[in-house]
Amino acid sequence: MRRMILTSSLLLALSASAMAAPIYKWVDAQGVTHFGEQPPQGQQSTTVNPSAAPPSSTTPEAKPAPTFDAIADPEQAAADAKVKQEVAAQEAQRKKYCETQRNNLAQLENNPRVRVEDGGEMRRLGEDERQKRIADAKQAIKDNCQ
Repeated sequence: MRRMILTSSLLLALSASAMAAPIYKWVDAQGVTHFGEQPPQGQQSTTVNPSAAPPSSTTPEAKPAPTFDAIADPEQAAADAKVKQEVAAQEAQRKKYCETQRNNLAQLENNPRVRVEDGGEMRRLGEDERQKRIADAKQAIKDNCQ
């Protein structure tokens, strides 16, 4: 049934385009362009194809944007998926880094008695070293987390 409908619609479309009357184009003695269903008597005319419009000379030709069909190229689709996974992993790693830096900054700013492990022993940071680490944490957040 589908095949019969498809065949009949195809034949109908072909017959409609074949039955379309030709369009003639000619220029009269005054230089005016005319179009008509019948060629003029005693003048030269050309047949015009109405389905294909000529490019306009007043506007620049616009090139169609290239299209990409990922389904048509499975290698490209696989490469795209791999890149998306890598980007997602890098983004997750960056978010974790930013969270750690913000936590470190909060600890440094809120606690003047910060202790760090140095050579297996715990020691207290001096105020100058604490301020330097605060500045470093702020710079790391500014560079990577904004």
